Amino acid sequence: MTATIDPFHAIAISRAAHQLAAEGRSVIHMEFGQPSTGAPAAAIAEAHRILDSDGMGYWESSPLKSRIARHYADSYGVSVDPEQVILTCGASPAFVLALSCLFAPGDRVAFARPGYVSYRNTVKALFLEPVEIGCGEAERFQITAAAIEALDPAPQGLILASPANPTGTIIAPDELAAIVAVCRRRGIRIISDEIYHGLSYGEAARSVLQDAPEALIVNSFSKYFSMAGWRLGWLVVPPALIDAARARMGNLFLTPPSLAQHAGLVAFDCRDELEGHIRTYATNRALLLDALPALGLRRIAPPDGAFYIYADIGHLTDDSMAFCMELLMDTGVTTAPGIDFDPVDGHRFMRFSFAVSTDRIEEALRRMTPWFAARLPLPRSS
Repeated sequence: MTATIDPFHAIAISRAAHQLAAEGRSVIHMEFGQPSTGAPAAAIAEAHRILDSDGMGYWESSPLKSRIARHYADSYGVSVDPEQVILTCGASPAFVLALSCLFAPGDRVAFARPGYVSYRNTVKALFLEPVEIGCGEAERFQITAAAIEALDPAPQGLILASPANPTGTIIAPDELAAIVAVCRRRGIRIISDEIYHGLSYGEAARSVLQDAPEALIVNSFSKYFSMAGWRLGWLVVPPALIDAARARMGNLFLTPPSLAQHAGLVAFDCRDELEGHIRTYATNRALLLDALPALGLRRIAPPDGAFYIYADIGHLTDDSMAFCMELLMDTGVTTAPGIDFDPVDGHRFMRFSFAVSTDRIEEALRRMTPWFAARLPLPRSS
């Protein structure tokens, strides 16, 4: 029997958007969590140099593994041996490695709902059982220690994401420590998705490694480093799982692209350019937070980090997929339907990505303002 995998609905909307663009329509892409900027200039220059001088091949960059290990010491004050760093072809294979290292078919893995669509589907593809924890306004759309304590029976695993997709919410340090304590006491293994670390608009996100050195950490170059198309990520594993993770990486994926590894090493030292992207995201975030209430979108998840706004549109529709498709066809603004992230309540939510240039945000708001105004309920007469 094969696993049943749900579609990624934003891909269908994006496909329609690209068809409109091919027909000559002006399209603004706010459907995917990918920066519209490219890799840092110095990383691109290094890639050109390597293309001219190195035939490349299957390769795992020891300098890059060491640089990532140093990043954990510099940013979080935790010690990671470079051999604990498994270089991957982006974050998605890192999740496959992590889940397959820790769990056997039939094991139960918990995560927040709403949450990234691939958590649910990757868990199901590996014949694990997803345990979705509904998280709403009362929990700031994030998992809590109390919610994990209440699970009966305890799951074998937990996926955390802070900042989270689609909401951008960050788990407070004391709550994160409480979550780790509950998981340790109940024997629940933690996989922490830290792909949006570096993208926060207040207090920086805390790494789970600061509280749980036994946790597995997923990260990549796709978000902060603006290198989504380079397909480069990493998994940090505890020493006891190094051999298991390396065996899975070698057999399932061989190695990440050699060119991306060369560029990624250079990208780590392009902080001025990368922090400039954060300032753009902060400006975009402020524009949306200021404008969305006038569009009737007053109930949104707290966007502490990442580059998303997750908005309640339940007063306008009960079909977020049709709503987002209609918005695209009428205005050229491409967004993501909430059903990707929440199969229960996502029909009344949508997600905006603000990882685009500020002029694109301004133009999107110009197009969306009359469109949403036409759909708002008329005020009652006295």
